[in-house]
Amino acid sequence: MASSLTKDSAAPGTPGIEKTFFGHPRGLATLFMTEMWERFSYYGMRALLPLYLVAPGGLHLNAATATAIYSVYVSLVYLLTLPGGWFADRVLGPRKTVAVAGAVIMLGHLTLALPWSGSFFAGLGLVAIGSGLLKANISTMVGHLYNGPQDPRRDGGFTIFYIGINLGAFAAPLVIGTIGENVSWHLGFALAALGMALGLAQFLLGSRHLSSRSDVVPTPLTAEQKAATLRKAGFWAAVAIVFYAIVGFSGVYTLNWLLVPITIAGLVIPVMVIGRMKRDKELDRGEQSKLTAYIWFFVAAAVFWMIYDQGGSTVSLFAESSADNSVFGWEFPVSWYQSVNPVMIMALAPVFAWAWLALARRGKEPSTATKFAMGLLLVGASFFLFLAPLSIAEGGHKAAALWLAGVYFVQTVGELMVSPVGLSVTTKMAPAKYASQMMGVWFLAVTAGDATTGLLSIAGVDLNKTGIVALQAVLAVVAGFAVWMYRKKVKELMGSVN
Repeated sequence: MASSLTKDSAAPGTPGIEKTFFGHPRGLATLFMTEMWERFSYYGMRALLPLYLVAPGGLHLNAATATAIYSVYVSLVYLLTLPGGWFADRVLGPRKTVAVAGAVIMLGHLTLALPWSGSFFAGLGLVAIGSGLLKANISTMVGHLYNGPQDPRRDGGFTIFYIGINLGAFAAPLVIGTIGENVSWHLGFALAALGMALGLAQFLLGSRHLSSRSDVVPTPLTAEQKAATLRKAGFWAAVAIVFYAIVGFSGVYTLNWLLVPITIAGLVIPVMVIGRMKRDKELDRGEQSKLTAYIWFFVAAAVFWMIYDQGGSTVSLFAESSADNSVFGWEFPVSWYQSVNPVMIMALAPVFAWAWLALARRGKEPSTATKFAMGLLLVGASFFLFLAPLSIAEGGHKAAALWLAGVYFVQTVGELMVSPVGLSVTTKMAPAKYASQMMGVWFLAVTAGDATTGLLSIAGVDLNKTGIVALQAVLAVVAGFAVWMYRKKVKELMGSVN
C-alpha cells in the first residue's frame, strides 16, 4: 500500500494533505485497512454460520431454523447501527466508538470459539453489538475526509473504501471457512477474533491521519440526559430479564420467543425512526425535502437486501444440499461461495468508479435514482437465474457450481449500483442534526430486508422453492421500474444533491 501514497498539492489543513491514498486523503488508508480486517472477521464467521447451524457436528438444526437465525442475526447487526450512531453522536464521538467496537467484536468471536453450545448465542450477540457500533461510524469518518458533499472525489472514495470491505470478505471464507469446515468450527471462529485484533491495532496506530471532526461529539448528552438514559436502559433491560426468566422457568420457551421480537423490531423500528425525523420541526424545508427523497432510496434498498443477503443463507444452504461443489473434479468447501461476490467486487469496483467519473465529466452520469433502479432490476434478475439450479435439483440432479457463480455475479453488478452509492448519498443528504445516526438509518434498510426474510422463515416458508424465489424476483423488478418511473420527482426532492 505504501507505493500508492503520493504528495498532494492541495491547501494546508485538509485531512491527510501530506500524502494521498490513490489520490484520496491519507486517512482513507487507515479506514480501508480497519474495515478490511473487521470484514475479514465478520464475513468469515458469517460464511460458517448457516453451515454450523445445520451441521451434525454443529447445532444440527433444520434449514428453515438456520435461515431464520442467520437472517435475524444479520438484521440485528444492522439494527444496532442506529444506537451505534447515536452513541457516537451523543457520548464518545466516532473515533472512540470504533475503538470500543473493535474490542467488543473481538470478545464476541472469542466467545464463539468456546467449545460450548450455550455460549454460542452470547457470542453472536456481542459481535452484533460491536458491529452496530462500528459500521455507521467508520462510514461517517470516510465522509469526514472530504470537503463537503460536492467534493468530486467523494463517490470514488467510498468505492475504494468498499474495496477494503470486499478484500477482507474475499479472504475470510478461504481461510476461516476452510479451517472451520475441515478442521474445527470453533477454531474458525477464533481466527475471526484474530482478524479483528489486527484491525483494531491498525486503527489505533493510524488514527492520527483521520479528520479532527472524527473526535467531535456533535450533540453531547448533559449530565441529566445521561442519568435519564441510564435509567431507561436499566429499566428495559430489567423488563427483558424478568420476561425471559418467566418464560424460561415456565417451560414454554422456544427459540422463536427470541427470534420473533427481533424480526418485528427490524420492521417496525425503521418506520418509527424515519417517521420521527420527518416530524422534527427543527429541520428546515430543504432537509425535509431530502428526507422525503431518501425514503425512496430506503425502500428500494430494503427490497434489494432482502434478496441479496440470501446469498449467504438460502443460496448457501442450497449449495450445501443440492449443488455439485466442484471444479474439474476438485471439490471445494461450501463456504468458498461467499468469496465469489467480493472477488468480483474488487474486479469491478474500480471500473465502476472510473466510469462514474468519466460520465460525470461529460455530464452523463446516471442519477442516484437511476442507479438504484438498475440495481433492483439486476438483483431481481439474479433470482430469475436462481430458478435454473432449483429446477435442476428438483429433477433429482446436482446443480453445477457455475449456476451459483452466475447468481452471485449478477447480484454483484447490482450491488455496485446500490451499496457504495447509497453510502455516499446518505452522507450527502443527512441533516446536520443526525450526522452519524443517518448512516444508521441507511443500514436499517438492510435490517428491514433481512427481518422480512427471517419472518418468512419463522412462518415456515421454504425459501428454496421455485414459487417464492420467482415471487421475490418479480417484486424486485417491479420496485426497480417504480423507482425509475419516479426518478425525476426524486431528483427534484434531493435539491442540490446529485
